[in-house]
Amino acid sequence: MIKTFSLFAGWLLDLICGDPRWLPHPVVGFGKIIAFGEHRLNKGMHRKVKGAMMAIALIVMVFLVGWAIRHFLCLVNVWLGMAFDTIIVFYCLAGTTLIREVRAVFVALDRSLEEGRRQVARIVGRDTSELSAQEVRTAALETLAENLSDGVVAPLFWLAIGGTPGMLAYKMVNTLDSMVGYRTERYKDFGCWAARIDDVANYIPARLTALLMVVASGRLGLLFFVTKYGRNHASPNSGYPEAALAGILGCRFGGPHYYFGQLFDKPYIGDQERQLSTADMEKAVRINRIAEVLMVALTALILYLIPHFP
Repeated sequence: MIKTFSLFAGWLLDLICGDPRWLPHPVVGFGKIIAFGEHRLNKGMHRKVKGAMMAIALIVMVFLVGWAIRHFLCLVNVWLGMAFDTIIVFYCLAGTTLIREVRAVFVALDRSLEEGRRQVARIVGRDTSELSAQEVRTAALETLAENLSDGVVAPLFWLAIGGTPGMLAYKMVNTLDSMVGYRTERYKDFGCWAARIDDVANYIPARLTALLMVVASGRLGLLFFVTKYGRNHASPNSGYPEAALAGILGCRFGGPHYYFGQLFDKPYIGDQERQLSTADMEKAVRINRIAEVLMVALTALILYLIPHFP
């Protein structure tokens, strides 16, 4: 019951506050630690081994530190443990911030194409300087779908599996992938283990995200669409939530994009090429919110039932 209360409290804090810019965020600290290690280890010989060692060490370290802090606080006072869990859930969920950023892209694009490009660059890894208005909208909606998995469903999945220490460890996995898990010349060896660990950690959550989105749309027949197009992505996972949203909106995602100056020819997800609009964004946000509520309810049920298992 205590873990369930902390889940709802942390989730409500995220709904109300998002990620306030003035508040220090542990993921920023994760990023600084990763950058420190990458600059010192990603050179010379055996880069793949060094990258693997760094990734595994950081993930294990975060889990153990999170477990030790939580265990100590629970020994002192159960309410301190509850407060810790609530804060970690709040920090690890990113649903509200993501929706705000996607809405800001569409608002900026209404003012000018250049503003839209600058705004979408805040939430995507691809080069945005040459994107058309349609490509800016597509990039924002792809990110909305993909990060429903990375920023909401996957953290809650790992909360159910490993408590708040597992949730923190997942955020380290995700941060490692977002910083070094690229197939560019610089990161292809050093970051390959980080990318593969992220693939494993997101395998079930990505497919669960797609399922929740389809359920949220009320169109269960779209599962066939997701099965068909979900694999049309360089990532073994990202294509599934993107395919779900493409099917719901009746549009097409994917295609070639530039990352760090290199062209990556991605397959298309869906076959209906049409202009996207603000109405499509609002529909996508509504689906995201419903899917998020469903995942929170599912996680709460699991956390409630686990202590009652024999």
